[in-house]
Amino acid sequence: MQLPAQVQIPMQETTTPDFTVGPLDLTVIIVYLVASRIIPLWLGARAKKKSTKESSETESYFLGGRNFIWPFVGLSLVATNMSGATFVGLAGGAYNQGISIFAYEWMTTVILAVFIFFILPFYLRSGVFTLPEFLEKRFDRRSRMAFAGFNLFANMFIDMAAALFAGAIVVQTLYPEVPIWVAVAALAILAAIYTVVGGLGAVMISDSIQATVTILGGLIVFIATWRAIPSWDAVYETAGDDKMSLILPADNPDLPWPGLITGVLIIGLYYWTTNQLVVQRTLGARSLDHGRWGALMAGFIKLTFLFLFILPGVMALTLYDLDNPDTVFPTLVFDLLPAGLSGLIVAAVIAAITSTVDSILNSASTIVTMDFVKTFKPETTDRSLVLIGRIATVVALVVAIIWAPFIAQFDTLYNYLQSVLSYLVPPVVAVFLMGIGWKRVNATAAFLTLVILQPLGVIAFIFIEVNEVIELQFLYASGIGFATALIMLTVISIVGKTPDLEKTDELTWKRKYWKEETDTLRGTPVWANYRVLTGIMLAATVGLVVWFA
Repeated sequence: MQLPAQVQIPMQETTTPDFTVGPLDLTVIIVYLVASRIIPLWLGARAKKKSTKESSETESYFLGGRNFIWPFVGLSLVATNMSGATFVGLAGGAYNQGISIFAYEWMTTVILAVFIFFILPFYLRSGVFTLPEFLEKRFDRRSRMAFAGFNLFANMFIDMAAALFAGAIVVQTLYPEVPIWVAVAALAILAAIYTVVGGLGAVMISDSIQATVTILGGLIVFIATWRAIPSWDAVYETAGDDKMSLILPADNPDLPWPGLITGVLIIGLYYWTTNQLVVQRTLGARSLDHGRWGALMAGFIKLTFLFLFILPGVMALTLYDLDNPDTVFPTLVFDLLPAGLSGLIVAAVIAAITSTVDSILNSASTIVTMDFVKTFKPETTDRSLVLIGRIATVVALVVAIIWAPFIAQFDTLYNYLQSVLSYLVPPVVAVFLMGIGWKRVNATAAFLTLVILQPLGVIAFIFIEVNEVIELQFLYASGIGFATALIMLTVISIVGKTPDLEKTDELTWKRKYWKEETDTLRGTPVWANYRVLTGIMLAATVGLVVWFA
């Protein structure tokens, strides 16, 4: 899109909205938060009674009895992703660097296409509880333990800490006198209530409610911001070419265009295809079709994030001069919306943040229970496993509460998330993709790639991002790490022992699967054919990217 001719715009003023939470707002917030806990627990308890009759207690608690239909899968995927990093991070990132941050969203549709075509079928075919368990079935126990350990680390120090910090920003915007650690702890406890009690069933129901309300909330804020700006031309004039373009030059410090391939794609593949936190929703799907349709639903919703969360952040440039970009979203809410409605949006934001935290807690407890306890003590009863999972939930929560305040040293929340992942996840993505795509990859190659390159990634992150010893854009660092992992996997596999082909036969890609499925899909209605729906989703993605490029 081209910048329009010069237009006259009003002089930008520094505006300080009144963040006072009035009685009506406070009432709405309390009622919503209480209802959003009671309803999932009640419905989750009813669903649990039904699922425990058809499946084990552990399967019911950790995977909801594997009986979720596609709308719940799709909305839960969106809610898990729609954390404070969406409300606070996307709006703040857009205010700071422009609409190019949408790359992390539109690239999701490409990644989900890969997921539903080539990865999800193998996960469901294996019948696993966790993705580390899948690595044991494909490789061996060493890889399972290594990846399970990383998943716990990522859950506590990256995913959950970032979500809690985002929520604390919202709370401190409303109540500046509240210490950040108090805000973090309060949000954590709020999230833990139904995670500990209800398991994945309650979490999925809660996620579906939160996703629906927060999407509506984002739409309301977009409309209010659109009505408040002087004009669309004024937004272009204030933002400039760089901030109104999806594709940025290769030397851009925030999101250079080669980084879309070397970094954004790799980070997205980790998050949507190898992260237990996200994939656990599809593992609980009733069937492969329901898992695929749910993922497609999530992809279509992600495309709307440009309008719901990113453009309001850019439009805010014509309205405010803010020192902290991460305060953009709460500023828009309290400055532009009437009392009561602003309370509902704040409640939705807090609920979305706690919804992400509850998902992370369930993921962490599943890994502790099924990958560590069940593996080393297989005689443990189902009831004991559920109890251990609840204890693990509390421990993970405490660790995240302690770490979350340290995120404040990064420029924006999104910078923290993307820079950390860029150094840590390339080996994980390489192991999963190569393991499914090439039967020659052996167990030793997978294990060594994880235990050598991931610690090196931590060291590189500290030297480059924290201490700034050398200058390297983090998205390029991701590409370097991924290439190194591919080389390491290939070399060790070729010179090492050939894997047991009987073990890997059902867990690696073959052309016959595509042909067999093609025959099965003949006569399937268009609305139910995941290949047609995927094509529509990708076409919509291309249209958006071309329009805003």
